[in-house]
Amino acid sequence: MVSDTAKRYGPSRARAAVYWLATAAVASELAVGGIWDIARLPYVRDLVTHLGYPSYFLVVLGTWKVLGAIALLAPGRALVKEWAYAGAFFTYTGAIVSHLITGYALGEVWLLTILTAMTALSWALRPAGRKDWAAKQ
Repeated sequence: MVSDTAKRYGPSRARAAVYWLATAAVASELAVGGIWDIARLPYVRDLVTHLGYPSYFLVVLGTWKVLGAIALLAPGRALVKEWAYAGAFFTYTGAIVSHLITGYALGEVWLLTILTAMTALSWALRPAGRKDWAAKQ
């Protein structure tokens, strides 16, 4: 059964809405998480240290997260967006594996899985103009 909203606005508007919701969620998490990483908040620092990573890794990861959030929301630059999607995907899946291997904070794995799915959803639903970076080269 098709909803009244889908009938009124069509599938392209629904697709665009889901794209922007997923993209906003991923970009927001990347931006906020990146800032927390760069600031080396005690909670984040303790978590990363317990997972076996050095605390300086937070500054590197946080910087790339913030740049990825900017890339996902900025107009144009399809190739840069592809790298941002890849980086987000690697960040979330790497965090899932790290949590599973160490057995630390397993309750966070569901959130990381949702963020991975949101990243894939945003990538899959991106507008045509954001997909064809090879043709623009």
